[in-house]
Amino acid sequence: MVGSHVYLLLVDWRKEEFKAANVTLDAETAHPALLLSEEGRRVSWQARCQDLPSSPQRFTSIPCVLGQLHIISGRYFWEVEFGDPCSWDLGVCRDNITRTGRVIMSPQNGFWAIRFYEGEYWALTSPETHLTLREKPFIVGVFLDYEAGDVSFYNMTDGSHIFTFPQNTFYGVLRPLFRLWSSESSFLTICPGEGECADVVIHMSTPHEK
Repeated sequence: MVGSHVYLLLVDWRKEEFKAANVTLDAETAHPALLLSEEGRRVSWQARCQDLPSSPQRFTSIPCVLGQLHIISGRYFWEVEFGDPCSWDLGVCRDNITRTGRVIMSPQNGFWAIRFYEGEYWALTSPETHLTLREKPFIVGVFLDYEAGDVSFYNMTDGSHIFTFPQNTFYGVLRPLFRLWSSESSFLTICPGEGECADVVIHMSTPHEK
């Protein structure tokens, strides 16, 4: 078996090939059930929806929020840390995706994301792909290579690879995507622009909903 230190070395090597993105959350896109921190790096679920200004950018059917970052070229990565407990979707999407009505998150509809829900991990392919992880991630790294059409996810806790979507041809603007599922979800936090999260241990319980 490959040791965790080898996985971490592989992730460190990959990070050298990508630019650490300084991602903050775009309040105009946030679903009314999502509360953003003042600095725009943390999103949490609140029981009562906020009365927010109407915006064509805002998600109204699924509790998502986008990052401010608009990507049309290059290689970027960012890291996301999860609270306890937390059910989430995480990835990238096209800027022009549907935000109202019935939204199916799949590459065909402009979403490249993974999900943690009811104690299980999924890649939001079509159909969805069940994922088996070596170790539960408390921090996930998202790596986007626009020209190569590559979106990959890594467990930054032990450095292991989680999933890479089949190669795509990207066009238009891509943006970071974040979703919390319900009141069972606490929060997620985007790490600072240098791509390093605080060195803390978070004990996550398994959500039991759905």
